[in-house]
Amino acid sequence: MEDDQQMPGLETPLLSVSQEKSIELKGAFNKDDIVAEAKKQLWLAGPLMFVNLLSTLIQTISVMFVGHVGELALSGASMASSFASVTGFSLLIGLIGALDTFCGQAYGAKQYHMVGIHTQRAMFVLLLVCIPISVLWANAGNVLAFFGQDPEISTEAGLYARYLIPSIFPYALLQCQFKFLQTQNIVIPMMLTSGITTLLHIPICWFLVSRFGLGNKGAALANAISYWINDLFLALYVKFSPSCKSTWTGFSVEALYNVSKFLKIAIPSAIMICLEIWSFEMMVLLAGLLPNPELEASVLSISLNTNTMVYMLPLGLGCAISVRVANELGAGRPVAARMAVCVAIVMVVFESIVVAITMILGRRIWGYCFSSEERVVKYVADMMLLLAVTHLLDGIQSVLNGIARGCGWQKIGAIINLGAYYLIGIPLGVLLAFVYHVGGKGLWTGIIVAVFSQTIFLLITTIRTNWQKEAKKASARVLDSLITSD
Repeated sequence: MEDDQQMPGLETPLLSVSQEKSIELKGAFNKDDIVAEAKKQLWLAGPLMFVNLLSTLIQTISVMFVGHVGELALSGASMASSFASVTGFSLLIGLIGALDTFCGQAYGAKQYHMVGIHTQRAMFVLLLVCIPISVLWANAGNVLAFFGQDPEISTEAGLYARYLIPSIFPYALLQCQFKFLQTQNIVIPMMLTSGITTLLHIPICWFLVSRFGLGNKGAALANAISYWINDLFLALYVKFSPSCKSTWTGFSVEALYNVSKFLKIAIPSAIMICLEIWSFEMMVLLAGLLPNPELEASVLSISLNTNTMVYMLPLGLGCAISVRVANELGAGRPVAARMAVCVAIVMVVFESIVVAITMILGRRIWGYCFSSEERVVKYVADMMLLLAVTHLLDGIQSVLNGIARGCGWQKIGAIINLGAYYLIGIPLGVLLAFVYHVGGKGLWTGIIVAVFSQTIFLLITTIRTNWQKEAKKASARVLDSLITSD
């Protein structure tokens, strides 16, 4: 948080040009600077890990309450949640990735008022996108039945999806508020409001599901109520906190300008995120086509949930480095940005190794958290070895993805993900699973190869980066936003 924020004008970077050159000539970074950078990233990453985890818990808690309604209701809610994630929530998360670039670089350049303008523009775009998503969700039952899903489950899923529609709009606004605060290094309020909202979500679900007898419809509506509560908490913070007085100066018509420039980064960002998320969901669907589909789909689902849970740790670091790189480039400090990248990669490698070892050591008991059947537990134990390898790679790529968002490389990231997952990983997984009959392990091996390819391509891009040029691009992007908004 900055108490000494100043308004427009490209001020002199906090780290002077002479200091930048001094660091560069030494070929190494000062120990104190490295420690300071690591502290900054951990201060950001810690709360963001909790925010990411708590955000996923809202929908999970709702599905858990539906489980007490009945088996059919649970199947429908689970399918509807997956459908909503693929067709709606992941798309919004992808689009909002553009603010990592725009807001982060504007804040680093001390163009504080533009942080609010970019956020308002994102709100406008995302709310418009929610309209066709709502139409799709209203017809989710028919769509699922068309793709061969069980008719009864499809009908139940369609009902749950229709009552999820009110949640998509506050969810979109919430993601905008998260990015608005995150790019200013304001993360504690996000963590606190997310924690309070998650705690409130439990009694809200109980009242709607059990007390008022709304069943699965009440569980779906509870999501909307909780998201609106979180929106309100953060809106009040932004309105009255002195930390945001320079970045939020009220709604402005400027937000309606330059939408096309926002979309030039937002659309590739959405493609980059969605291609990755969809590939994991596709593996679970393909598992249903294998021999013994009940076992394969269950274990793949457990594997996906486990992978998603542990991914929250490096994802926090990925979000942190996105902020740090964007801020430093926007401030015209390319060497500081490069140092932030090096520090983040070292930290995430250490984190990934520790978590991978933990997963390997606990592989024989983890399955009991999901099932008491020995064949499931044994299968999960075998999969945990593959999941450990996945996390080693996934952790590194999450940071590299954060670097890409901070620099504005979303288009490059989209191309890399398309090649890594859909030209290499998924075809290999299908080949191993269905031609060589390796089963679910074959499908997940395809994912590992995809993540490995993605990591290598992003690492090469990062290593070859000319940070001086990236700083100039950031400066040009900020100036372009200022000129066209005047």
